[in-house]
Amino acid sequence: MTLPAPTAPLLQQRLQQVFNPQALEVIDESGQHHGHAGANGSGFGTHFRVRMTSHLFTGKSPVARHRLVYDALQDFMDQGLHALAIEAKTPAVP
Repeated sequence: MTLPAPTAPLLQQRLQQVFNPQALEVIDESGQHHGHAGANGSGFGTHFRVRMTSHLFTGKSPVARHRLVYDALQDFMDQGLHALAIEAKTPAVP
């Protein structure tokens, strides 16, 4: 199945479905990477920042949290997503 080029709303939708996060922000930072490896020249769809808080990260190391995010977005990686900056947190316990 061929997916459309990655966009912040598409990534956000996928992450919402997979993680049901308490907080989620997806930012397309591709324009800041013009001329860098993986940039496609359009300024969109290659470099993203994900900030997410989810109970699914509880008890997992930062590396394991990142792997979960990469696994959830792998098909977008296959469609041109080149880089992810990931901030994966667990909910604060009162």
